[in-house]
Amino acid sequence: MKVVIVGAGSVGSSIARELLAHKHQILLIDLKPEVIGRSGLRGARWLVGDACELSTLQDAKLEDADVVVSATGDDKVNLVVSLLAKTEFGVGRTVGRVNNPKNDWMFNDSWGVDVAVNTPQLMTALVEEAVEIGDIVRLLTLQTGVASIVEFTVPHDSHVIGSTVGGIQWPEDATLVAILRDQAPITPTRDDVLDGGDELFFVTTIAAEDGLRALLSPATDDVQEPREGSSETVDQSAEDDGFDG
Repeated sequence: MKVVIVGAGSVGSSIARELLAHKHQILLIDLKPEVIGRSGLRGARWLVGDACELSTLQDAKLEDADVVVSATGDDKVNLVVSLLAKTEFGVGRTVGRVNNPKNDWMFNDSWGVDVAVNTPQLMTALVEEAVEIGDIVRLLTLQTGVASIVEFTVPHDSHVIGSTVGGIQWPEDATLVAILRDQAPITPTRDDVLDGGDELFFVTTIAAEDGLRALLSPATDDVQEPREGSSETVDQSAEDDGFDG
């Protein structure tokens, strides 16, 4: 796969390093020639220039790229590069880094962005994933805010334990794509049985997240009777007195 990465800072270099390890063809574009020597990236090609200039992108032969990643620290640059990649060169997939969460709303198909990566939002999601068991955690928003990747860790007292994947009626627009069990990924089949501690990963529409949450984390229908003298009893009495006037 041919990937063009604009911005060879810490984020862009890290992405390039991972992709090179997976044998992808990488071209990095950056304004500063000095980043080439200190990057330590072997096997990558480089182009020094302003990626907001059409001539630079033409020199990069952007029309041959499978993916363009705009990973600079400037949201304006990331938006312009994504838009040019889509409209002028017909790049099939663009990924834009969001530096300021306030600008997140602009990173959509209007600006040529297929996938917006909001680093603070992603870090927050990863923190929540570590502490929130039994609730849906959104890890990443895809397809211009229409779909997302979410994670659910099955509590050890969950009602879905012992159920097969095929035996659960999942929401229409939510698809279980992976199960992480004992740190090993599993491609789910209809016969796989869910167990406590399983991490379930879904691709889902934003609208279907609530249905998924209701299915996996249903509120209990049983209302406990308040104990005599408890705060629940006092609160209920106060409400009744107010209603009666």
